[in-house]
Amino acid sequence: MAIAKHQSLSGRSPLHEFLAPDAIAIVGASADPTKRGYKAMVGLIKDGYGGQIYPINPKADRVLGVKAYPTLDAIPGKIDLALICTPASTLPGILKECGKKGVKGAVVLASGFKEVGPEGAALEEAMMAAAREGGVRIIGPNTSGMFNLHKQVNLLALSNVKPGHVGFISQSGNMLLSLVLEAEHNRHVGFSTYVGPGNQVDIGFNDYLRYLGEDENTHVATLYVEGFRDGQRFLDVARDVTAVKPVVVYKSGSTEMGAKAASSHTGALAGSYAMTVDLLRQVGVSVVQNSDEILPVAEGLAQLQKAPGKRIAVIADGGGQATIASDRLSEAGLEMATLSEATQQRLRKVLFAQASAINPVDVAGSTDADPALLATCMEIVADDEGVDAIFLVGMFGGYSIRFAEHLLGDEMRGAEAMIELAHRIDKPLVIYSLYAPVKPPPLRRLHEAGLPVYSSLELAVRVLSALGERGLYLQGAADQVPAAPVVPHAEQLAVFAKARREGRDLFEVEAKALLRSHGISVAEEILVESADELGNVAAHFGDQALVMKVVSKDILHKSDAGGVKLFLRGEVALKDAHEQIMRSCKAYLPTADIKGVLVTPMARKGTEVIIGVSRDPIFGPVLMFGLGGIFVEILEDVAFRAIPLSHHAAESMVNQIKARKILDGARGEPPVDKAALVELLLKVSSIVSAYPQLAELDLNPVLAYDDGYAIVDARIIVNREDAA
Repeated sequence: MAIAKHQSLSGRSPLHEFLAPDAIAIVGASADPTKRGYKAMVGLIKDGYGGQIYPINPKADRVLGVKAYPTLDAIPGKIDLALICTPASTLPGILKECGKKGVKGAVVLASGFKEVGPEGAALEEAMMAAAREGGVRIIGPNTSGMFNLHKQVNLLALSNVKPGHVGFISQSGNMLLSLVLEAEHNRHVGFSTYVGPGNQVDIGFNDYLRYLGEDENTHVATLYVEGFRDGQRFLDVARDVTAVKPVVVYKSGSTEMGAKAASSHTGALAGSYAMTVDLLRQVGVSVVQNSDEILPVAEGLAQLQKAPGKRIAVIADGGGQATIASDRLSEAGLEMATLSEATQQRLRKVLFAQASAINPVDVAGSTDADPALLATCMEIVADDEGVDAIFLVGMFGGYSIRFAEHLLGDEMRGAEAMIELAHRIDKPLVIYSLYAPVKPPPLRRLHEAGLPVYSSLELAVRVLSALGERGLYLQGAADQVPAAPVVPHAEQLAVFAKARREGRDLFEVEAKALLRSHGISVAEEILVESADELGNVAAHFGDQALVMKVVSKDILHKSDAGGVKLFLRGEVALKDAHEQIMRSCKAYLPTADIKGVLVTPMARKGTEVIIGVSRDPIFGPVLMFGLGGIFVEILEDVAFRAIPLSHHAAESMVNQIKARKILDGARGEPPVDKAALVELLLKVSSIVSAYPQLAELDLNPVLAYDDGYAIVDARIIVNREDAA
C-alpha cells in the first residue's frame, strides 16, 4: 500500500515544545461546569493525560481533586503550556508571569483585542509586548483551543474523539466539531493534533503547518482557512511539507486580499478565490471545494498517499453505477485506463460470457455466487501497466445481506485478498459500496487494514483525483526549481525612477523597451511626438500595414478614447490617423497630457492570450495567463502562479486553461507554439523578480502563432511605494 514513511523536514519547529506538553497550567481552573477552565480539566483527567496538571485558582485549594495554586510562580515544577481562561484585560499581567516561569506557549481563549477597536488594539499590543519579553508564543487570542490526542492533551474536552493521523488547523471551532462528529459516525478516522489559530497575533498557519509536517503522528495536514496573514511564507512552508506528506486545504469563500484599485486586467482578476486555489496547488496542496470533502480526502491521502497518475480502472457489479463512475471520473479530469488485450483475456477467463472486460469492467452477475471474485479482478487489473488506480464500485460488503448469509465468508476472504494486494502494489485501491453506511464486517475489516471505503461515489472520485494530483506533483517536483531572476539594467532602473518622479506609469514604448532589453521578442516601433515626423516614419516602414496608438499617461484604455488606428499605409494615411487620434483623445479627456503616438507594424492574425502580473498584498507577485483580448475579465479563463516560476509551473499554466483546445489547434488552425509561450512566461517571471519597481504588468493581447508570438500591447504600472 502506498503509505509513505515520513522523513523529517529541515530544522525543527519550536511549537513542539508546547503542542506536545509534559506539564500544563490551567489559568482560571474552575469547578463550575459552565467554565472553560472546568472543561479543560475534565478533558485532561478523563483522557488520562500522563503529564503534570497545575490548576491556577487563588480561591481554591483543589480543583476536581487536583492540587491548585494561587499563581504560576507558586508552581514547583516547569510548565510547557498554559491555557489561559481569564478575561482579555488580565492577559498582559498573566503573560508576564508566564515569561518569568519559563512557559513556552500560551493558549489564549479570550476575545476583545484589536478586532473591537483602538482600546482592544492597545491591550493586544501590551499583551504581545509581555509575550515577546518573556519568550512566550501565543495560540490565539480568540481561539477555540487545541488538542494532541497522542499525548492525551484534550483541552476542548471533546468526547469520543479517536486518536489517529489527521492533523487539523481550523479557524472555525464549528468546523472542527463537524469533522469530529463525522469521524465518530464513520468510526474509522482519527485525529492527531488540532489547533484553532484564532486571531493569529503571533503563530500563523505557516507555523502550524510546519509543525504538522514534522509531527510523526500526523500523516496528513488539513486546514480550514478563512484568511492568510503571510501567503508567501505559507506557500514556502507548504512546498516543503507537501514533499513529505499530503496537505489538504479548504478555503472558505473569496479570499480576503483587501480592496485595492484595479488599474489593469490582471489587477481586476487577482486576489480572487481562483487565484488562491491555483497558488496552493502550485506547491502541491490538495484543495477541496466542498466542506463534505475535507475528511474523506484527508483520510484517503493519509492512508493511500498518492497514485502514479490519473488512469483509473473501474470494476463494477452493476452497469448503471459503472456508467455513473465513468461520468464522474471524466468530469474530474481523470482518465479511463485502456486495458491491454492480455488483461482483458485474463478477465474473460474468470467472468461470465456476458461480462464486459473493457474499462469499466462490469462483472454482470459473475460475482453473485462468489463475491471474492471481485478481488481477483482487482489483482488482474492491477498488473496492467496502463492502470494507475483501481476503483471498485458496487455492493461489496453487502452480498451476504442482499443474497445469502453464507456469502459472508466469501466476502471476508475477498477483503483479505484486497488487503494483501494493497500492501503489495503502489497503486491505490479505492472502494465505493452501497453498504458502507451499514458497516458490515468485510468493510470494517478493510477499514481496520487502512483501506478507505466510501458511501458516496462522488466523494470516492474526489479522493482518486487528489491521489492522482499528488502523485503527478511529486513526479514533477524535480522540475519545480524557479527560474533565476535577470540582472536589472541601470538604464531601465532610471526609466522607473523618472516615471516615479513624474507620477506616472511606464509609457508603452518604455514597457516594451524593458521587455526587449531582457530578451523578449518585441516588434520595432517608433515614438512620434510631432506630425512632421510621419513622412520619415512612412518611408522607414515602406509598404507594411501599420498601427498607430496614442501615448499618454492619462489615457489608460486607448481604444475607449479613440486612440488606436489600424491598417495604415503611407504618409497621408498616417497623418489622417494622427489628426483623428488627437481630436478623439482631446474630446475624451481634454486635460490629457499626450506625449505623442506610437507607430509599429500590424501583427498578423493569431490566437489572443494575456500574460499579466500583479503584486498581491498577501501572496506577493503573481503571474496570470489565459484567454486574451477584450473578454478576459468576462470569461475569466485564466491560470495563476506565484513568482518566481519554474518551467513545470509555466507549462502547467498553459495547459490549465479551458481554451487549451484552441491553443492545440481548432477548426483546422495550426497549434500554437506552446514552448515559446512557456519561455515568455519564464522571462516575464524573471523580470518581475528583478524589478520590485514593477507593480503590475499587462501584455494583452499577445498573439500566439505556430512559430512564436507577437506582443501587441504592453502596460507596466509603477510601484510608487517607498519600499520599491
